[in-house]
Amino acid sequence: MSNSTIVVGSGIAGMCTALALATRGTDVTVIERDTPPPEGDADQAFFEWPRRGATQFRHPHAFLGLMCNLLQDNYPDLLEQFYAAGARRVDFEDMLSAELEDSYTAEPGDEKLWVLMCRRATIETVLRRYVAGLDNISIINNLHIDGIESNRNNGQLTITGLKVRRDCQAEHGDVIPAEVIIDACGRSSRFARWFAELGVDVEEENDDAEILYYTRHYKRRPGFDEPARGGKDRSAGDLGYIKYGVFPGDNGNFAIIVCVHNVETTLLDGIRDPETFDAICRSIPGLAPWLAEGCVDATTAPFGIGNIHAVWRHYVRDDKPLINNFFAVGDAALRTNPLYGRGCSTGILHAHILADVLSETSDPTERARLFNQRTEDEIRPIFAASLSEDRNGIRRSLAAAEGELLEKPDSFKKWFAMAFGDALAAAARYNLHVLRGMMRTVNLLEKPGAFLEDWRTRAIIFGYMLRGRRRNAAARIQRGPSRDEMLELVSAE
Repeated sequence: MSNSTIVVGSGIAGMCTALALATRGTDVTVIERDTPPPEGDADQAFFEWPRRGATQFRHPHAFLGLMCNLLQDNYPDLLEQFYAAGARRVDFEDMLSAELEDSYTAEPGDEKLWVLMCRRATIETVLRRYVAGLDNISIINNLHIDGIESNRNNGQLTITGLKVRRDCQAEHGDVIPAEVIIDACGRSSRFARWFAELGVDVEEENDDAEILYYTRHYKRRPGFDEPARGGKDRSAGDLGYIKYGVFPGDNGNFAIIVCVHNVETTLLDGIRDPETFDAICRSIPGLAPWLAEGCVDATTAPFGIGNIHAVWRHYVRDDKPLINNFFAVGDAALRTNPLYGRGCSTGILHAHILADVLSETSDPTERARLFNQRTEDEIRPIFAASLSEDRNGIRRSLAAAEGELLEKPDSFKKWFAMAFGDALAAAARYNLHVLRGMMRTVNLLEKPGAFLEDWRTRAIIFGYMLRGRRRNAAARIQRGPSRDEMLELVSAE
């Protein structure tokens, strides 16, 4: 494997790529434009670390089973350091609804259905320090990439180095040579633009999710426990016109997100105001217990994220790389709506796919072909499912804005798909067998929807369809104010 490998970007995908390569014997240099994390604890990292390169750094995260099991299987000592920093393991049994708690009996495979709950600042700080402690990884901070060096042989472009500069420099002063360059810059990657300047156009799929969501962080006061889980009113849900969710974090911290479609301008204006944000949350039964008077303190104002797109960049065409010895991982190559929490898991999976490929062959064309093929095989189904959910969410939001909580299908095929989806949501709330299958999909432990190939699962869902779509929709659309009532509340605030 190459002894001159550079990873650009030290976010979760970049650090996991460096880690996966290093454990296979590769010497890796990581280049990062931001400063390293501060020396203190997780709170200091959250409030003081200026992570310009990670747009979602302070937005909430849930680290799904795919990522958690990769960590547990490959880096158990790193996982222990996450726990020591306050991260919590939430097992399948802890996620059960009140209707299923008493009937639960553990089955093989349940041990893989778990998530890690903590702030991303905590994960990044611990991961960064762990990776920096490895002998064959070096990290260079405060270094900007301004372009690439390359050569062309028989029409094939090969990347050979990076043009870099320090914060204090107006123009790049050095070129760092490399045999392999890995783009882990995330949403802000500029490599496709630099390729275009060399006459190489990168095909890109790009679909707007048409949503914005706002986050506010809180901390429980000493002596106050988290609200009980599993009740009728869940802490994450969909009112048709608004989605919401609580993300428990480390060390008594938690975050709430409120997500709405771009057309809901009145709601968006209100959500930006701290008092209105809290009023919106307290009006929703599933969120109200988390903001009980006197039990919590807000630690941030509400802050938003927009420009949410599903993106897939194609760096291979007809089984040949557009540029030799270049690879993109994580959000730099493909990204999904962060509302689903899949980015970190697909990022670490992508890192391991690349590390495996680079250790198997040194041929640039074969490396690109294998990496592209395995990415398509293992991540494309997740991307496609996320894109489908985005499009369904757009339809639901627009229907809600027109006063319709349930969409009106214009064909039997669409009606059946919608009725099946609502029956699936209801069955997953009241049936353990269906819930297990759905949680395998949610945690990315199998291809999306693979559990629906099971005849028993399908039979249960068809049985729920007989109850009628409106009744089943209650499992998806939670108790809360109507859109008109929420607009009135926001206007009053």
